[in-house]
Amino acid sequence: MSITGEMLIGGQAVRGGEKSLHAFNPATGADIAEPVFGGASVADVGRACELAQQAFEPYRHLPLAVRAEFLDRIADGITALGDALIERAQQESGLPKARLEGERGRTTGQLKLFAQVVRAGQWLAATLDSPLPERKPLPRSDLRMQKIALGPVAVFGASNFPLAFSVAGGDTAAALAAGCTVVVKAHPAHLGTSEMVGRVIQRVAQEMDLPEGVFSLVVGAGNAIGEALVAHPAIKAVGFTGSRAGGVALMRIAAARVEPIPVYAEMSSINPVFLLPGALAERGESIARGFVDSLVLGAGQFCTNPGLAIAVDSDALKGFIATASSALSGKPAQTMLTSGIHAAYEAGEGKLAAIQGVEAVAHGVDATGPTQACAALFVTDAQTFLATPALEDEVFGPTSTIVRCKDEQEMLAVAEHVEGQLTATLQMDRADLAAAQKLVPILERKAGRILVNGFPTGVEVSHAMVHGGPFPATSDSRATSVGTTSIERFLRPVCYQDFPAELLPEALADANPLDLWRRRDGEITRS
Repeated sequence: MSITGEMLIGGQAVRGGEKSLHAFNPATGADIAEPVFGGASVADVGRACELAQQAFEPYRHLPLAVRAEFLDRIADGITALGDALIERAQQESGLPKARLEGERGRTTGQLKLFAQVVRAGQWLAATLDSPLPERKPLPRSDLRMQKIALGPVAVFGASNFPLAFSVAGGDTAAALAAGCTVVVKAHPAHLGTSEMVGRVIQRVAQEMDLPEGVFSLVVGAGNAIGEALVAHPAIKAVGFTGSRAGGVALMRIAAARVEPIPVYAEMSSINPVFLLPGALAERGESIARGFVDSLVLGAGQFCTNPGLAIAVDSDALKGFIATASSALSGKPAQTMLTSGIHAAYEAGEGKLAAIQGVEAVAHGVDATGPTQACAALFVTDAQTFLATPALEDEVFGPTSTIVRCKDEQEMLAVAEHVEGQLTATLQMDRADLAAAQKLVPILERKAGRILVNGFPTGVEVSHAMVHGGPFPATSDSRATSVGTTSIERFLRPVCYQDFPAELLPEALADANPLDLWRRRDGEITRS
């Protein structure tokens, strides 16, 4: 597939006439010369949004089998791109081939999983309450409820996942599964990769004769295009993965609209790991090596990077720090996704090092490339951490801080103090059950996913997964951006009261033509 540098607006390939963009190779520190990508104008964004609005009603009313087939065929088309997609993603991200092949599998796998979800229809939450005309003192009407799609959705491609959180990633898959049309803003870090995947979606939509505006892909430098996308009245929800500053800015735009809309932003998390005494005493060295491996995975460019470890001070903790420091000192520097991310990482690490009461205990192997990150490990005490808000700032990259607590009560105070997180981890043994029982209720309020004896990097796409959490981890702690329940973000309930049979949606018809599991008069049944 050739890459042309064009946007995809409905069924057309459009050359943007605003500021031109070049893709960037972080491994070489140089632009990729060809092609030049034309930036969108506000009018281009408006056209994409208008097409999405026009396509919404016909798309959401398509048979569920057609919608599921759309997702399946997108997945197959991405697979069919073969090595060309991986090679382009490598050029634009600096990520290794094996990582990108795994990410492609995750991308196609979640598309196919959502196709299964669509076919099953449980997301419709079909509910029927029979009329009670003889009830005293007041009768009850015939009440039926299902969930429907919100409307056109704006999706922002993420820098750190050029496939799985990008053009055909989790937000797009969930929105299309829900019956929403989608306008994607490509991340400037992977322009060619985005075009390749976008052309697959556009081609499949055309082959299936779907409404033209079911999908569009726009490109733009700076913030203006993203702001225009969120502000457009056709857009009814936003999916975003990125920085806290970026997510909050979009939330403000969405809230200031005449019709405010939800922004599902996954933003900032330092993912604390609690090292409980029994586990440290029994297997502190192995935990330390696993912790460092998780920390440096993918140059630390995961939203679940373990950026904080908390433990009661002891000889076992000293041993953990020594082992972790030794392991980290041998880790080679790794290429980061963009020069901007690299600059932000170095600034964040320097800010940590300059805080009084924070000690740098280990650094990885020095960088040899223009955007390579050198891993770093810091140690501080609980009082310094509690008194220093900057120690809670996410440093996006392979850096973590260990917090020494004088006793269990101080550890609990740190747990209460931390902001909302995507994950929290307990490294524990049976001897630590009493301490864990005190921590878990706190962590339930702080995180969307709590792990025991694992490490937070690695997010399974499944029915039970939650990739969300209280602010600033996300903008809405009630939602997840990974897993099948992420479809709920793009749905809303509608109740149908005393409807004639001819007007009822199929999901609520008495004969149950979709053969759904439904709640009828409080009982789960297929009738």
